Amino acid sequence: MLGDLLTGNAVHYSWTRYEDISYSLARAVIASEDENFCSHHGFDWRSIDKAIKAGERGKRLRGASTISQQTARSVFLLPVRSWVRKGVEAWLTVLIEALWPKERILTVYLNVVDWGHGNFGAEAAGRDYFHVSASALTPRDAARLAAILPDPDDWHPVHPGPYVASRSVTLLARMAAVTRDGLDMCVRR
Repeated sequence: MLGDLLTGNAVHYSWTRYEDISYSLARAVIASEDENFCSHHGFDWRSIDKAIKAGERGKRLRGASTISQQTARSVFLLPVRSWVRKGVEAWLTVLIEALWPKERILTVYLNVVDWGHGNFGAEAAGRDYFHVSASALTPRDAARLAAILPDPDDWHPVHPGPYVASRSVTLLARMAAVTRDGLDMCVRR
């Protein structure tokens, strides 16, 4: 948000209580960003290991950051890539995992995540893209929002290209699996 404000870009933001955000969006971001959110303590070591091995094989680097890590980075750090920032992010992740319950971590994440085009948080994204409050987002809306997270300024949830459309269908199925398999147990309503 600060980066957009400093460069003169419009910022849309409104804090929303967890109870006032569609539960579909919580399931969608767990399905998309961190299926092990409820079972790890800030770091998904299997995903980190897979990312390292993919890098060693010369494949494109893939993300392994958990929702907790992304929350620490978004709330407390500047968007500068460096090993020092990664170290501070790890330390902050340990702190928020120790001090905040999972529901609080997810609430903060859903309220600060960059959904693109100056929209920060679920309420701003819901209103701008779908003309509804965060509480009224449908499972389809939620899947599309989660699908654009890797590149929210280039992808669009309302008029999705082939990747976002396909990813949304996949996420809808994974959202059902999140509930079926209890992967949302720590934040379930």
